Amino acid sequence: MSIYLPVAEMTVSLFTILGLGAAVGFISGLFGIGGGFLMTPLLIFLGIPPAVAVATQTAQIVASSTTSGLAALRRRAIDLKLGGVLVAGGLVGTALGVWLFAAARRAGQLDLLIVVSYVTLFTVVGSLMLRESIREFLQSRKGKPRPRRRAGEHPAYLGLPLRMRFPRSKLYVSVIPLWGIAMFIGFAGAMLGIGGGFILVPALLYMFKVPTNIVVGTSQFQILCTTLAALVLHAVANQAVDLVLALMLIVGGVFGAQFGARASANLRADVFRFLLALLILGVGLRFAVELVVQPDELFSLSITQVGAEAVE
Repeated sequence: MSIYLPVAEMTVSLFTILGLGAAVGFISGLFGIGGGFLMTPLLIFLGIPPAVAVATQTAQIVASSTTSGLAALRRRAIDLKLGGVLVAGGLVGTALGVWLFAAARRAGQLDLLIVVSYVTLFTVVGSLMLRESIREFLQSRKGKPRPRRRAGEHPAYLGLPLRMRFPRSKLYVSVIPLWGIAMFIGFAGAMLGIGGGFILVPALLYMFKVPTNIVVGTSQFQILCTTLAALVLHAVANQAVDLVLALMLIVGGVFGAQFGARASANLRADVFRFLLALLILGVGLRFAVELVVQPDELFSLSITQVGAEAVE
């Protein structure tokens, strides 16, 4: 069954979009990420304009994050105090990201900016996560325990001013690095149509040593708030949200996210980190191929309005 997308101005298969929404929703609930880092590239690969894919995908992220977040809340797996700090920084970054998105679209450079950003961000983050996961795996195979941090010993960025205590996550750290990470995630989310969980989850795990069971739920809470703001801003400022496409993604994502959230409770921490690293790195490499592969059409013609005349 085919459905016409009014904003994207194209026809797509209903069952294909529903299936993609369910699959990405499952991954979202499993890893505590918005799923946009997978869905946005998939939509672009299907031929949907990048601007529409990015803006519309935020609606699916909101839906899947809501269902996954509610499931985590029932399991008491959310640090609301930590999540509130992250949301405060994320909202600022989201507003800046939507502004740059609109500016790049007006300049005609949005598509290139999205692809280059995906390649750079995903390959770097995925490679770092994969290296850390493999190192921990090799240490465990050799029987070497992970070195424990001594009392009072911590990275310098955790001891910056404005320190706050987060009992649920067993943290007493400065909110400055938390705000910085949240602002970057909000900015990248608005620009690329991603929830940012693939950055926030490893950051909380490796940089702040937040327990794995708390990371997933807290990440979903932050993603929900920032992507909801991005959705509203994209709809108002850029008029790039396709409601028909968004509805199909939401329907599929809601079902998939529930199963993913249940499966995450039984996922080992080391396997969790390794699989997430492979997903992120794979998406980055896929976009890198797009930059070097020769397009099907080397040249294209378009009609540009000049004054009262149309020039081809």
